[in-house]
Amino acid sequence: MIERRYADDLELTADDANGVNRINSEEGVEWLYSFLSADKRKTYCLYEAPSAEAIRGAAARAGLPADVVVEMRAMVRPDGSSEPL
Repeated sequence: MIERRYADDLELTADDANGVNRINSEEGVEWLYSFLSADKRKTYCLYEAPSAEAIRGAAARAGLPADVVVEMRAMVRPDGSSEPL
């Protein structure tokens, strides 16, 4: 998961997303989804990738911040069950 902080409001177009997805594909990274903060200056993005370095590399190539990258090992559900990722 990546936390990104933007200096200005984030306005992502379909063309922007396509460019990010192309770079991600070349780096072996898949963007699953993102949450946008109410002020549109921070996102929390979930990715599947071979490593945190692959995510950082894709972000650098796309010109996107990657302020915090956290590697996830399992998913925990509200009922207390979990599964490895």
